[in-house]
Amino acid sequence: MVLCTALFKGILGRVSVLLGVLIGYGVAVLRGEVVFAPVAEAAWIGLPEFHHPEFNLGLLPMFLPVVLVLLAENVGHVTSVGLMTNRNLDHMVGRTLASDGIATALSAGFGGSPTTTYGENIGVMSATRVYSTAAYWVAGIAAILLSLSPKVGAAIFTIPPGVLGGVTFVLYGLIGIVGVRMWVDGKVDFSKPKNQFTAGVALVVGIANVTWTFGSIELTGIALGTLAALIIYHLMHQLGRATGTDQVTEPAEKVAPSREA
Repeated sequence: MVLCTALFKGILGRVSVLLGVLIGYGVAVLRGEVVFAPVAEAAWIGLPEFHHPEFNLGLLPMFLPVVLVLLAENVGHVTSVGLMTNRNLDHMVGRTLASDGIATALSAGFGGSPTTTYGENIGVMSATRVYSTAAYWVAGIAAILLSLSPKVGAAIFTIPPGVLGGVTFVLYGLIGIVGVRMWVDGKVDFSKPKNQFTAGVALVVGIANVTWTFGSIELTGIALGTLAALIIYHLMHQLGRATGTDQVTEPAEKVAPSREA
């Protein structure tokens, strides 16, 4: 992926993610690491296995952290896309959260998993610099149609974890860099301890996927990192204002140059 992006321009440079997967997959095939038997056994056309929903109040606390993760991801993704496209998309956050909530409820109603925009997709946008809404409509429709073929799904599952893992490393790294760019463009003052602690702790918790389990509730890296950032920043901010250690520095007034100068 790095070589394709650095060496090629135009379409080859923009599809570096796809080329990286294809080249890695080809190497895995030559090394005999890919088993094609499941692909041959799978049917060409098939429907997913549907399940009727069952209401269980005792399981509700287990899924509340998932909602927090989806909220954090969606807000971050909308902000990232706005930064990459040089547009202010903050007004789209409410619509995005509502759409994601409806889609998650619909998916869960038939036995599916929660839906989200997924960081990998944002990383692909950053790598390919393709932000066309029409392109993602086509990609979404194509993905739905391909999902109706178990043979295609079986073929995708033959991709070795190392190939997908290498691509994921790059895509999530790009998302991290977009986040750092937000701080730079927002002129975040990292000389202030409250900003240092907020960013530092949240990054380590998220990257290390720190997990906190109490009872039936489990908070993983993204959810716990989000809570840590919110609690640390607002706690230090309020305590700093109360004790006078966090004083807002007013910008110096511009002084008109004298005629002598």
